[in-house]
Amino acid sequence: MRLDDMILVSVDDHAVEPPHMFDGRLPAQYVDVAPRVVRKDDGSDVWAYEGREIPNIGLNAVAGRPPEEYGMEPTSFDEIRDGCFDIHQRIRDMDANGVLGSMCFPSFPNLCGQLFARSKDKDAALAILRAYNDWHIDEWCGTYPGRFIPLALLPLWDPHAMADEVRRVAAKGCHAISFSENPAKLRLPSFHSDHWDPFWAACSEEDATVCMHIGSSSTLVVTADDAPIDVLISLQPVNIVQAAADLLWSPVLRKFPDLRVALSEGGIGWIPYFHERVDWIYTRHHPWTGQDFGGKLPSEVFRERVVKCYIDDLAGLEQRHRVGVDMICWETDYPHSDSTWPISPEFAMRSFEAAGVPDDEIRAITHENALRHFRFDPFALRTPEECTVGALRAGAADVDVTPRSVGKRAQMTKASDLLTAGPRRS
Repeated sequence: MRLDDMILVSVDDHAVEPPHMFDGRLPAQYVDVAPRVVRKDDGSDVWAYEGREIPNIGLNAVAGRPPEEYGMEPTSFDEIRDGCFDIHQRIRDMDANGVLGSMCFPSFPNLCGQLFARSKDKDAALAILRAYNDWHIDEWCGTYPGRFIPLALLPLWDPHAMADEVRRVAAKGCHAISFSENPAKLRLPSFHSDHWDPFWAACSEEDATVCMHIGSSSTLVVTADDAPIDVLISLQPVNIVQAAADLLWSPVLRKFPDLRVALSEGGIGWIPYFHERVDWIYTRHHPWTGQDFGGKLPSEVFRERVVKCYIDDLAGLEQRHRVGVDMICWETDYPHSDSTWPISPEFAMRSFEAAGVPDDEIRAITHENALRHFRFDPFALRTPEECTVGALRAGAADVDVTPRSVGKRAQMTKASDLLTAGPRRS
């Protein structure tokens, strides 16, 4: 397959919510308490909600910036690429990257809506959360039909209200739900409790895939207080490995046989060993632990029911048949620091070629699996030939994707260059 002939659908990107998102979407009694954007004295923009400030962290929106300017400092909307928060420019950036479809996780509410779950006024929080979902489905995804897979947040504090929202958004065409990789870390009941059963049942009934993104437990793996940031970034996928074990040994997948879960941004290279490990544990220990997978091995249940998602993972692609080709989906992670934008097709094809992936499996991984697991049908609106990397890029040849220095870190770099350059010579 030629690179230009691929059709790419990313199941993990991120929206940086625009300041106007709640305008006209809330009952009058909640307008004054809704989150709003405030510019601080240092020039950064933050979301203000219930006395808290939620910044746009630099690493969450670095698309289009040179890597030496990445960082953790808060930023303003002026300092990030318009495609992060402007839906029209997002489409242009997707076209320039040759990406047909995208599923976007939230930013300021946290990955599965933890912010709203911490709200003091739960009635207001529910109204605000529903307004968020309406904005995401109707405006962010609805402005360009056939280009986005809608993803909903849920009121984590009430499993019955969660079930109601699953059904409400399903009626609007949304069949992907963001949920925590470890609710116990959020001081909520764990996967091992029946507390969440109304939610799991609603997702099963509505054929909604539950997406568990790394970091959605509001917890990251930290080895030591003085460890460099590289350690934390390297270990981020470890969260999803823990979630995989927690979910698999819980009753959830066996109690709800139609439920499907996606491990978002967790990678796939670890999965063959995980399969071996859980099968060994089951074989050795189930007589006394009481685990029962109904005649199947744990690895079989995990392979059949869990969608695996990766950005660039040669090790996983080389072992793709042990992972399960039909359960692998591809990601770009725009606009985060791990993103392969604007050369995602080049990254993808390099790994496909190195791993010897045939055309039918490339099609499955790049878009067919995503279309099936998330009930996404872009071909209802355009022909496959109009959806390829080559066709999309041809229509976005004028989009400037060269790195651009912006913000305080760029200013500090320029000032440092001046200080170290020495005196000018005439």
